[in-house]
Amino acid sequence: MIDLYTAPTPNGWKASVMLEECGLPYEVHTVDLMKGEQKADSFLKLNPNGRIPVMVDRDAHDFTVFESGAILIYLAEKTGRFLPADAKSRSQVMQWLMFQMGGVGPMMGQANVFFRYMPEKIDVAINRYQGEVSRLFGVLDRRLADHEYLAGAYSIADMANWCWARTAFWSGVDTTSFPHMNRWIAAIEARPAARKGVKVPFDITELLTGQGEDKSGAETFAENARTLVNTGKDT
Repeated sequence: MIDLYTAPTPNGWKASVMLEECGLPYEVHTVDLMKGEQKADSFLKLNPNGRIPVMVDRDAHDFTVFESGAILIYLAEKTGRFLPADAKSRSQVMQWLMFQMGGVGPMMGQANVFFRYMPEKIDVAINRYQGEVSRLFGVLDRRLADHEYLAGAYSIADMANWCWARTAFWSGVDTTSFPHMNRWIAAIEARPAARKGVKVPFDITELLTGQGEDKSGAETFAENARTLVNTGKDT
């Protein structure tokens, strides 16, 4: 059994999507970011950086793994799935995983902060980060123009990038000019395990993808996030 400490964010979904794809039993422990539970001493013992997700593998003597990318790699190696064994294929997956960890995630995170959360709208910052997200989406789109998935077969690299790219609406980035990326997003969305994984610990799909009709929830969510950003408790 695996304990997953998480919240409804793209980084959190990376872990739950992988757990669902591997069919591993896990118990969800929701971390209330708005209450600052990720900064509690009990949580910091699991992750000294005070961020979600965190995974505790009870079957491996309560081995603890933090950082979403590290969790993906650990689970891939534990199960022998979604990460090739041969050096070149493995390297390709790792390259695209690092692309998300070092580029897509941080840039979309900053776009979210300046576009959604900051009370003062700083156009130069918004334009900077939305522009960088669009550039990175262009990289994904070109890769996916002649590849079904990012690194051969469906892998942890796809899971990681998809969990972020699917929320482009929340970052204020238009994806209509990235047809290959959109095809890939839809293909992964069609996977039952992926759909289930992004509903953990609860479903905010309509909010982050702009599919719902009720816009009041978006403002409430953004207002709560502003509190996290302004107090330095954000993830």
